Amino acid sequence: MDRREKATCRVIRPGGAYDGKQGLSYFEGIARETVGSTGICMHLLTIPPGARARAHLHESHETAIYVLSGEAHTWYGERLEEHVVVRAGEMFYIPAGVPHLPANLSDVPCSAVIARTDPHEQESVVLLPELDGLVTGKTES
Repeated sequence: MDRREKATCRVIRPGGAYDGKQGLSYFEGIARETVGSTGICMHLLTIPPGARARAHLHESHETAIYVLSGEAHTWYGERLEEHVVVRAGEMFYIPAGVPHLPANLSDVPCSAVIARTDPHEQESVVLLPELDGLVTGKTES
């Protein structure tokens, strides 16, 4: 959206998807690219059974997640030493700069609404390949 255009309310019907640097596919939602947002993005993510993301962090934005269905395991911390399971109906907060790696260890999809404080979801994603191997074996069902 051209910034000179008048700001207005918009309805987004998620349809198209994009592949994130993290290795998962996201349904397009609220972002600078879709509605001209300036401080937030929000989209849907479904992690297929057995899938996992690459270890990464978001340099300059916070993330809030609401799990709609299923459950996600997430390892986080400087060496991915912390672990949490977030289930349907629960919310999860990830501060800016915290390394993390989510995975779906179940046999059903995990769907979530994800909101971030950066209108460009992929702008500050930093992949951390040196951490990927730290959860090898832990992400196998």
